[in-house]
Amino acid sequence: MLDAFRDFLKLEAASGILLVVASIVAIVVANSPLAALYAAFIDIPVEIRVGTFGIAKPLLLWINDGFMAVFFLLVGLELKREILEGELSNRSQFLLPGMGAIGGMLLPALLYAWINRGDPVALQGWAIPAATDIAFALAILTLLGSRIPPALRVLLVSIAIFDDLGAIVIIALFYTNGLSMTALAVAAACLPVLAVMNRRGVVERAPYLLFGAIMWVAVLKSGVHATLAGVVLAMFIPLRDPSGGPSPLRSLEHDLHTVVAFGILPVFAFANAGVALSAVSAEYLLHPVPFGTFAGLFLGKQAGVFLFCWLAIAAGWARLPQGVGWLQLYGAALLCGVGFTMSLFIGSLAFENSGVNLLFDERLGILAGSIASAVGGYLVLRAASASVR
Repeated sequence: MLDAFRDFLKLEAASGILLVVASIVAIVVANSPLAALYAAFIDIPVEIRVGTFGIAKPLLLWINDGFMAVFFLLVGLELKREILEGELSNRSQFLLPGMGAIGGMLLPALLYAWINRGDPVALQGWAIPAATDIAFALAILTLLGSRIPPALRVLLVSIAIFDDLGAIVIIALFYTNGLSMTALAVAAACLPVLAVMNRRGVVERAPYLLFGAIMWVAVLKSGVHATLAGVVLAMFIPLRDPSGGPSPLRSLEHDLHTVVAFGILPVFAFANAGVALSAVSAEYLLHPVPFGTFAGLFLGKQAGVFLFCWLAIAAGWARLPQGVGWLQLYGAALLCGVGFTMSLFIGSLAFENSGVNLLFDERLGILAGSIASAVGGYLVLRAASASVR
């Protein structure tokens, strides 16, 4: 169990470094003579057709709707494993990160909504600063090496897991439109089939992935965001093999982790982080959308995570993890403001159907807030580790 967690940390940290590289490349390309080529690349029309039935989208949406469904499948597998036998399997382990995650979603959303009050279109982005990018956050922790207590890494990962669960609920409840009941019925018809396979101890991947693909297409056509199909599918993957063989869930999680960490997320970052900076000015940075996003990530996140963790400890519901001091907890709360991947994803959902191009505003605020949180968290944790020595 401990070895698996260490492998997870190594993968996430390396993925975070690769995400930084992919994002920097995207920004450089978007602000170079290759900008037109970059825009043409992410707008390439891609179509899959069988007879009269087809799915036609630009490449960017295939990445956001298709590749990210695989990412959410991995998130769902991690959630199921942690809830059944991991860090979230008992009350004493999940209360502190659970409270921190609630505060880390609530305060940033409220701060963004207050800054953008009176603008119904801009308010659609209220959930953008509520997300945490665990890969980036762990990459920052890796820079500090052994000076960071293991319990702090576990806490940060646990907060991010709850954060992902919150993002799933937010997407399901608030970012759906134009529901098709026929498509939803097809997706719903897949559920009893998956349940029967799970109950009968089917451990082969192929049947689950086949019905998962059918469910993804149906959800895509239904108006509910297609990435949720990945989470639902994960809930039916068996944790244990009745015959005593390797865990189907763990083996699939292991195989997907490398693909997601070193393939899907860097591609997503490259396709979504290309912000043209030529027109940026101080006045533009103070526009309510980028400013609200920045303030939510950098101010709301740290305040929400730290305050709600303090409340849980003060109320006697939880205690500080072993070897973790208050300054280190504050540094971890700062790192939770590194939203990036999930924030970009939620931003694309918030504004893609608004008819108003706020994506530039949203990405600018995400980049600024995430960078400020990363630098602030690193400096605080470095100072905290130096004071302990």
